[in-house]
Amino acid sequence: MTDRMHQQQHVRRNAARAAAAGALTAALLGLAPLAHAATPAPPAAPTAAGVSAAHEAAGSSSTLGTLSRFFARDGAVAAAKAQPRIEGATVPVYTLSPQFVAGKDGAPVATLDFLASKAVSSDGQKASVWTAPTGGDWKVVNIATGDDETRYAAEGARKLSGGTVFREPQIDAWFVQRGDKVLPLDADAVRAVGAQGTTLDGYRARVHKAYGDKLPGSAYAKDGRAGGYGPQQAAAEQQQAAPAPQEGSGPLSTTSAAAAGGAALLLGAGAVAARRRLRRR
Repeated sequence: MTDRMHQQQHVRRNAARAAAAGALTAALLGLAPLAHAATPAPPAAPTAAGVSAAHEAAGSSSTLGTLSRFFARDGAVAAAKAQPRIEGATVPVYTLSPQFVAGKDGAPVATLDFLASKAVSSDGQKASVWTAPTGGDWKVVNIATGDDETRYAAEGARKLSGGTVFREPQIDAWFVQRGDKVLPLDADAVRAVGAQGTTLDGYRARVHKAYGDKLPGSAYAKDGRAGGYGPQQAAAEQQQAAPAPQEGSGPLSTTSAAAAGGAALLLGAGAVAARRRLRRR
């Protein structure tokens, strides 16, 4: 047998060993190895009519009244002088998809969760007004401190034009994805994938390893550790292991509401629950 044939057999044996080791590792982790998947299509975008209705709901007189009380909650400004306004466009907010985490072929990296509008007060405070379809109409469902949603939407458009800006709520990280590229938009995302980002397959492998055994229907979920968040539970749950992505029936899932922070602050009868986003330290 020639040296060339020996070398070829050696290469094949090493490749077989590597494949077997990978399969064994995946089996020990309880996860099936992920095959290379075709680049998924972008997630469904909201309709123009929906965005318009959401923007109108965010800027309604009742919402502006709630925002006045929200901005005055810590005595930073008097409610009568807050003079809140909606600034800029209403943007879609996407969240990491459970189907993508599971490795479903063709699943988009993220799914539409809700729409967000930036609110600004007279003293410069910023808030994010979340809107979702409720009972056939677009209504405000939450107000969160800061302007993460609109700010990262703009940053993602600058960094990777035409991409999908989405959030991985388990680590409070923002990314933008287009084609085979996944780029970080904040410090948490940089820690997860590096400053230069990663490939779509690389990102899929990371989230599958992190959350693949915590999806709906898993033992983790059946033990009640993956979802079912309420205002009182959210803060305590955030101190435990990161929850898995949830499959919500509507645009605003329990994961998103919990990730925005616990300790709901009720702003009067009929008002929305205004949650302060818990910042990672």
